[in-house]
Amino acid sequence: MKRLILMRHAKSDWGDPGTPDHARPLNKRGRRAATALGHWLRAQGHLPDEILCSTAARAQETLACLALSRAPTLLDSLYLAEPPAMRAALREARGDTVLMIGHNPGIAYFAASLVAVPPDHDRFDDYPTGATLVTEFNIAAWPELQERTGRVIAFILPRALPGTRA
Repeated sequence: MKRLILMRHAKSDWGDPGTPDHARPLNKRGRRAATALGHWLRAQGHLPDEILCSTAARAQETLACLALSRAPTLLDSLYLAEPPAMRAALREARGDTVLMIGHNPGIAYFAASLVAVPPDHDRFDDYPTGATLVTEFNIAAWPELQERTGRVIAFILPRALPGTRA
């Protein structure tokens, strides 16, 4: 059995229009949301043994705020990736529980392509910032991953967690 935690980076800061997209950090709300997501992951026992993260500043800062005790693999290929690039990265993974942090719109399409039955949530299709899907696959290794075979364990948005409003 393999488990994927598929997370879109938290809310980024658009305050400085001169900041290149790849370098945009999180805003205050995004940092609160990512911290709350880290608490949620630990409370639910969804702890990754491998982390694949986009090289974008907002993705790396999201990961830092999660406060997980695992070093990530930073992948340029996950920056604004479409589903084929995300699938390729995941097929190279070796962990039993993999956290992948990426961007929209690719992450929304990837999530939809993975699950057999989507979660009953009105925001699953647009996958807002911080959206996190936890899904299981009945496979022994990631190269065996097939579309529409994931069983949804959880789908959460930061706004549903304590400490994300202020």
